[in-house]
Amino acid sequence: MLRTTTCGALTLDNLGENVILCGWVQKSRDLGGMTFIDIRDRYGITQLVFNMDDNPQLCEAARSLGREFVIKAGGLVVERSNKNLKIPTGEVEIKITALEILNASKIPPFLIEDETDGGDDLRMKYRYLDLRRNPVRNNMVLRHRMAQSVRRYLDALDFIEVETPVLIKSTPEGARDFVVPSRMNGGEFYALPQSPQTFKQLLMVSGFDRYFQIVKCFRDEDLRADRQPEFTQIDCEMSFIEQEDILNTFEGLIRTLFKEVKNFDLPEVPRMQYADAMRWYGSDKPDTRFEMRFVELTELTKGKNFPVFDNAELVIGINAKGCAHYTRKQLDELTDFIKRPQIGATGLIYARHNEDGSIKSSVDKFYTEEDLKQWSAALQTEPGDLILIMAGVKDKVRKQLGELRLEMGSRLGLRDKNVFSALWVLDFPLLEWDEESERYHAMHHPFTSPKPEDIALLDTNPGEVRANAYDMVVNGTEIGGGSIRIHDRALQALMFKHLGFSAEEAQKQFGFLMDAFEFGAPPHGGIAFGFDRLCSIFAGLDSIRDVIAFPKNNSGRDVMIDSPSTIDEKQLKELKIKSTL
Repeated sequence: MLRTTTCGALTLDNLGENVILCGWVQKSRDLGGMTFIDIRDRYGITQLVFNMDDNPQLCEAARSLGREFVIKAGGLVVERSNKNLKIPTGEVEIKITALEILNASKIPPFLIEDETDGGDDLRMKYRYLDLRRNPVRNNMVLRHRMAQSVRRYLDALDFIEVETPVLIKSTPEGARDFVVPSRMNGGEFYALPQSPQTFKQLLMVSGFDRYFQIVKCFRDEDLRADRQPEFTQIDCEMSFIEQEDILNTFEGLIRTLFKEVKNFDLPEVPRMQYADAMRWYGSDKPDTRFEMRFVELTELTKGKNFPVFDNAELVIGINAKGCAHYTRKQLDELTDFIKRPQIGATGLIYARHNEDGSIKSSVDKFYTEEDLKQWSAALQTEPGDLILIMAGVKDKVRKQLGELRLEMGSRLGLRDKNVFSALWVLDFPLLEWDEESERYHAMHHPFTSPKPEDIALLDTNPGEVRANAYDMVVNGTEIGGGSIRIHDRALQALMFKHLGFSAEEAQKQFGFLMDAFEFGAPPHGGIAFGFDRLCSIFAGLDSIRDVIAFPKNNSGRDVMIDSPSTIDEKQLKELKIKSTL
């Protein structure tokens, strides 16, 4: 080893020792007769001191060092006179007797500091420099710790880690596949897996009754802060179990992660039906760090000649505690917020519960004070509260009010990143109707089992069939989802039929799985957690980019290596692909 210790290890216990450190120059201070250099590695920072009286040549060499030079420095550990108790090594410094420049550095394009002057695009281009910064490096360490904690927990429960193929077969369901041309099989293509779903089910058929994998997955879809074209899942499957076994096992995993990584005792995770989540919060991933549940006001508001409410399928409201003081400007801001194209609402009705007990609304022309008091009673308001009401088509207006609820939660400081609230959402619909294709699609995936008591509805009322499916939500973000799987060929064929597959199409796409079901497939189910999302929540970040070592930007590009890129004509000919240039 070139070094005897690291830059974060030395304390007063090491006084008098001769040590050798290697690292990068963080900063230097030339005080004339003395020069101080801060040397940094991933473990910390140590101060080096060069004295002109002791060794003028070494002192001159130190003055030539620029930021991010890679150096090797040897010397004696001594006590600092001006201690820096903000860092673990702040009570000592190294009196240097030997210095070697291992590599010089150009001036970095941005400061390698916790608070940098580099913008997102610049830092993405020089990601290898950005990774030297403490906040980003700490995110990588957090991710490592979480991965190790996952492996320890599952290994203790007899789960086996199995790698599944990366080059697989493209399927029409779900998001778009990334495809890879085959040179040896001209005109044919592999696909990169969106998940190892069918392989982990085949592992259950194989008798590997407890499987897991921390696995790369790929989806060719439009990107947001919480999406990347390649992402990582904690992928798990179990045999001979029921839904309750999955919930208990993986609630244990999440609680273990919070304890080992955040030193936080996550309470027992409550459970909520999908139908209730949509009715109370307008979302299948409600943020339960705060209440502000929806209250239905349809019956209390109709028949008063106010067309907006009279013509609405549903009228619902929320109680924004302590917001009666909101100005007209603030209320207009909220109205503009819900009118944005992403939300698409047409307007907002409000009522103030004033400090004197009176209630005044934006529709006083149509409603008496007695009417407004009924609204107040339904929403359990107190003096100082503000009622916010929206009306429209049932499913649409619930989602719109759900967005407004989150906005109010943010404005009121109720979405603290250091507070954690987890929730199981259960019994999702098995199928959802797609207007564009005019057919049903699987809400989770085609291998999800319907509730046994709802199977008869598949032929008569498929939209009412509930899935044996479950999601875990933390702070309004879905971090994991899974289901009990179909393990019977006849039921799987029936599911494909209701998804619009002909028998021939089903056999061509998934015949290998249905064939496997005829060789003694056990009852099984599983779950997959979005590892990047989970890490970002633990790190208190809005985006998953900073918990991924080398992420893509919002256009799916790696601006550091300039990918994707074109390939030359020779490669295209080998792949039997015609150039479009």
